[in-house]
Amino acid sequence: MSASSSILELKEVTLRFGGLTAVNRFSTSVAPGQLFGIIGPNGAGKTTAFNLITGVYTPSEGSVRFDGETVASGPAAGQRAFRARPYELAAKGICRTFQNIRLFGSLSVLENVRAAFQQRLGTGLAAATLRLPTFFDEEAAVEEEARALLSIVELEHLASSEARNLAYGEQRRLEIARALATSPRLLLLDEPAAGMNPSEKVRLSEMVKRIRQKFGLTVVMIEHDMRFVMGLCERIAVLDHGEKIAEGTPDEVRANPAVIEAYLGEAAHA
Repeated sequence: MSASSSILELKEVTLRFGGLTAVNRFSTSVAPGQLFGIIGPNGAGKTTAFNLITGVYTPSEGSVRFDGETVASGPAAGQRAFRARPYELAAKGICRTFQNIRLFGSLSVLENVRAAFQQRLGTGLAAATLRLPTFFDEEAAVEEEARALLSIVELEHLASSEARNLAYGEQRRLEIARALATSPRLLLLDEPAAGMNPSEKVRLSEMVKRIRQKFGLTVVMIEHDMRFVMGLCERIAVLDHGEKIAEGTPDEVRANPAVIEAYLGEAAHA
């Protein structure tokens, strides 16, 4: 860990698609271990910001820093723009889920989680081909850890079920278990409560808190359900038309007139 008080820092990050500015000079920082939310109306730039953090897009301007290291930057002072690729960021400790569920539907629940361990395996092709003891030891350890992750997200009893047969909320939790298998330090959740009923959202909120505590994670999420975000996140940034219009605690965001006008409305005070 660097001496910085932030594990994630965005500085004046801008992304343009031709004449369209999707994110404009977005700056924020996230402290280690924090539950941080990014909210805003449809088209506000939330998912684009996630894609900048996770190496999908290269900034047109500004920079993204993780644990004190610049992982993406727009062109500056004669230097070329660059970004670390998603697989490189995963190796550094950044992992995400997606708004549209991306499970291996024909694989079992357990196999979906096991697949995420591939980048961490130490034995090579020779050990697997020759069926060496080290290969079997590692396979056993992976299965044990995968089942432990399924237990944390309350899916161990469905380990042998095909992922496509899970209920929607269960698939969401499986995505989180698979992300945890990469041993992240920063977990980004894209609309984790989408499609869930109220009881499932309560269960998810409790699970995210447990995961944060157990693994010492920093969690950043984007989400449309304001009650869910306000009840879970410790700090929230609000985007509107690609620009940050507010940042603070849930209470500060609720009371901000610009936020009320742009997104929350009177229902935010309920």
